Amino acid sequence: MCVTLSSMTKTVIDSAAPAGADRTEATGPAVALRAGFIGAGFMTTVHSRAARAARAELAGVASSSSGSAERAALELGLARSYSSVDALLADDAIDIIHVCTPNTTHARFALAALDAGKHVVCEKPLATSVVDAAALVRRAEATGLTATVPFVYRFHPMVREARARVQAGETGRVLTINGGYLQDWLAEPHADDWRVDADLGGPSRAFADIGSHLVDLLEFITADRIVRLNATTRTVYGNRSNNHDIATEDLVALVVEMRGGAVGTLLISQVAPGRKNSLVLEIAGTEQSIRFDQERPDELWLGRRVGSQHILRDPAELAPDAARLSTVPSGHPMGYQDAFNAFVADSYADAAANSLAASTGVESGCSPEGLPTFADGLRAVRVTAAVLESAASGAWVEVLS
Repeated sequence: MCVTLSSMTKTVIDSAAPAGADRTEATGPAVALRAGFIGAGFMTTVHSRAARAARAELAGVASSSSGSAERAALELGLARSYSSVDALLADDAIDIIHVCTPNTTHARFALAALDAGKHVVCEKPLATSVVDAAALVRRAEATGLTATVPFVYRFHPMVREARARVQAGETGRVLTINGGYLQDWLAEPHADDWRVDADLGGPSRAFADIGSHLVDLLEFITADRIVRLNATTRTVYGNRSNNHDIATEDLVALVVEMRGGAVGTLLISQVAPGRKNSLVLEIAGTEQSIRFDQERPDELWLGRRVGSQHILRDPAELAPDAARLSTVPSGHPMGYQDAFNAFVADSYADAAANSLAASTGVESGCSPEGLPTFADGLRAVRVTAAVLESAASGAWVEVLS
């Protein structure tokens, strides 16, 4: 049996739990990890909240300058700032590194962290080339260290419920997939960000940034893989307030074929006015359809020829893996940070088990269910590369496994 930090820290409020329901009191992790952070932006804030929820010691941060590191340490309540990334990685007291920097630096920092003997949580994209991502997977496997990528939408309880239902055959044979990930934070021509610059964000923006989440969710829920795709990309604004001659895409539309025979359409946009974080996936099979909407994360829609219904998150009625991640009673909303917390807790559980195995020679034999590793990060980079190749050629492209 695998014991994960997210299961050890799960709390069900006694007064709200059904009579006779199992209750797990909150307990601390068996091993308190010491976490370090590279980067001082928004994602470091999200990662540090999750690390704190997992009862890690927030050891410190390094950033592009000592000043930004000092500000981040003060604002986020970290123990200290480091003058450089090298100084952070040289600290033997730190167990795990969170890489939260611009995309084109991910591979370099993640590799340095592994070489320093640290477990790694690296923001996606894992790398901006397939070659670099594959090298990271090989290095992580060689070290035996935990190496994960935050495809955190996997950690919504109702995503796990959808996965359990699809894999139990409730949808029947999967026929079609319709998905989209729409945002509007770059919808205005003056809106700008470092991600727009290919030197920092890499050759793909909209797809690598958010389309990768949609594809990961699709493949995770269906336990199937895209084998071919045909993609079209558009750069709506070639010039923004600070960046000019922009080459990265604002939106992507693609048709996909799955290994199991299903076909689908996916739309990704960062220029869709009014859509803040609309991640929607609908899977239709011979028996029923199932739909998850990230902006309504506590429910699923089940579509049938007769008797369609919405089901709400209720730990007492969910599949075991979904119930494990349902840390508050039914009717109390869960959201993005909860999903992120669960991802980090499971990453830390895996790191603690791997550290114990390294020191005792006793293997745990399992990892937390659904934990996205560097191998999943490599998969996303390969799909991204296929999208860019198809968009450039106008042809169907096969996606490497």
